Amino acid sequence: MKILKSITFATILFLAIGVNAQSTKDKKIIKDADNAKEKLKTMEVGLDQFFNNSAGYVIFPNVGKGGFIIGGASGNGVVYENGEMVGMADLKKLSVGLQAGGQAITEIIFFETEEDLAEFKEGDFEFSAEASAVALKSGVSVNAKYRDGVAVFALPKAGLMADASVGGQKFDYTPIMK
Repeated sequence: MKILKSITFATILFLAIGVNAQSTKDKKIIKDADNAKEKLKTMEVGLDQFFNNSAGYVIFPNVGKGGFIIGGASGNGVVYENGEMVGMADLKKLSVGLQAGGQAITEIIFFETEEDLAEFKEGDFEFSAEASAVALKSGVSVNAKYRDGVAVFALPKAGLMADASVGGQKFDYTPIMK
């Protein structure tokens, strides 16, 4: 009986620590996403039309990518619907081709319609190898358009990477419990 109580106590303790650690990680990602959004809005790159008119968007404030022939990328982000935070997202990418180096970027994906956003939230959303992000610099997004219901933008933060590879991105969505 004493062993059962010890196991129960240890399980509850680990769950409490795990829940607190996860919420601390999510809070940091949310803060980083808010900071990235403010930075993007002040850069005058023409993203206001996307923020104001999209059904929703996801901001990945810190995506790390790197590779040498075989590469990968990973990041966590925040999903917004009609300007309100509705969930968290996870990005994974694998690529093969001529590439070398490492880089940190901010990536933002805008969804044109409610249906496009709903597809993302279903959890099995993927970009094909042909999908590419528009690199943000002053005024570049003024002429950017949605392609297959999404518009993707990337803002380099640090590092340097030469990349002529083929790969796809996979995303996972987790709703926020209110």
